[in-house]
Amino acid sequence: MLKKIYLRRNPKVAEAIEKAESDLDIDDFKQFEEKMYGDIWDKEKYLSWMYENLLAIRSVMSDNASIYVHLDWHIGHYVKILMDEIFGEDSFRNEIIWTFGGKGLVNVVNNYVRNYNPIYFYTMNDSPTIHLKDGKVSDSVMKRFGKYINENNQILFGTLRASSDKLELEKATKAFISKFGREPQDDDVARDFSEGSYIKDVWDDIPIVRQNEAYAEFVNYSTQKPEKLLERIIQVSSDEGMIVADFFGGSGVTAAVCNKLGRHFIHCDVGINSIQTTRDRLIVNKANFDIYEIRDGISLYRNPIQTMDKIKKLIPGLKNEDSLDKFWEGAIQDPKYGLVPVYVPNLMDSSTRVLDEVLMRRIIHEAIPDLQDLPNVKRIIIYYIDVDDIEKIDEMVKKDKDLDIEIEFRDLKDILDDVSPQDEVQYTLKEDHSRLVDSNLIEITRFYSDAVVRRIKSFNLKSIQNDKKGKFKPIEISDTGLEMIEFISLDTTSNNGVWHSDSEIKIEYTSKLTINGKKTNDYWDGKIYCEKKPLRMKIRNICGDETIFVL
Repeated sequence: MLKKIYLRRNPKVAEAIEKAESDLDIDDFKQFEEKMYGDIWDKEKYLSWMYENLLAIRSVMSDNASIYVHLDWHIGHYVKILMDEIFGEDSFRNEIIWTFGGKGLVNVVNNYVRNYNPIYFYTMNDSPTIHLKDGKVSDSVMKRFGKYINENNQILFGTLRASSDKLELEKATKAFISKFGREPQDDDVARDFSEGSYIKDVWDDIPIVRQNEAYAEFVNYSTQKPEKLLERIIQVSSDEGMIVADFFGGSGVTAAVCNKLGRHFIHCDVGINSIQTTRDRLIVNKANFDIYEIRDGISLYRNPIQTMDKIKKLIPGLKNEDSLDKFWEGAIQDPKYGLVPVYVPNLMDSSTRVLDEVLMRRIIHEAIPDLQDLPNVKRIIIYYIDVDDIEKIDEMVKKDKDLDIEIEFRDLKDILDDVSPQDEVQYTLKEDHSRLVDSNLIEITRFYSDAVVRRIKSFNLKSIQNDKKGKFKPIEISDTGLEMIEFISLDTTSNNGVWHSDSEIKIEYTSKLTINGKKTNDYWDGKIYCEKKPLRMKIRNICGDETIFVL
């Protein structure tokens, strides 16, 4: 997935633009793209990874739970087989066809228009929480009684008496007297259609979210699902107060819908872009939630594919070595040991993230024997992210009598954390008595993010090289750099530990301001206010990196 990254308007010119009542020009939306994730696995590795995830998800599901898995036409039928194995074929309820309408998502030459995705619906047992009536009135009933039906999908006797349907009134009156033993009054219900009809497994009434600001739901997240899709799923398979979990949460639509429908929610995602998008979305919806971060040391880049792309630059002296098997990331030329092969875990492969005895045996019995053809390899370096029991692994290595190569273990997190970039900010902090309520004012005068600047330079360079017509205009950053800021939060409660967002602003990609969750039509002027004296300030740049400054 490519994330579009927009430079915001420089606050120094925002006021002039607003006075001129100018619409946004194309140059105002200066943007570049960043690869967040993509087709980084082959099919076998992806299915192995998905199998592990589905097993873990099943282990935390309640007895009356359901699971819905949404995939596209590439891989869905393979995952269906995994789900049959994990949940049981008898637990399969439906293959739901979600068809988008319109022209479809992909229209390829020599193919039919691809216009749907499958959703696989399984339950843990035969007695799940399920409500399969849609609450709608059928077309035939609406055609006959539509003008008499109220907002609760009911016909009242008073309304029916005013109609010309005397036969229906007579039938309803007899039934009412038989049941209640009295004549019906005008506000009694003559017919109730509130239960509706059963929901079918072809959903053709839910369009996709169009990727533009005209759609109220749009949060600028490329895989965003429509709220109506999740509303239907959540209302069918849960009651108020239940917990709904989305382990591949994306733009946070499940969490947002749960908040509206009175359900508790769990949102998980490996990408920080997902967490930040969902967090900002829930703030706007005034939801109560906590954020828990799983720290694994991968703080330099926001996703595994970026980290793997840069890994050779992070390990001192690591270079490609053609004589080595692909198992090895490269080698270091050491003055004492000579050629030292280096193993680095593949962050795309969950089976290698933890160094355990199984992985160590694989290294000893599969990878190291291939080094025997190379002269004078006396030492290897093994990097790990997490380790099961380093003492047991070290003991296992020492007991292997056939092993005549020295092994050094290194923690990859130490390298990644040590070089994690920090953004820089210049600001003024003062009391402000010009407002209705006395406030503290922070005015940002300069912001610099080396990480953002490097990405922009890289984008400019590639774009210039690919620009055959010479029309590309390089993206430039102003002297103040304020257009690189997306979000500012002030903590007036504590100067360490858990973050308290006591005052915050988000500069949307259109440069309009959202202040403490409330959207406005104002442009940012470089300032943020809070009632109490701020102790810490958190700034998120447009690429998603966050830096905390103690004030």
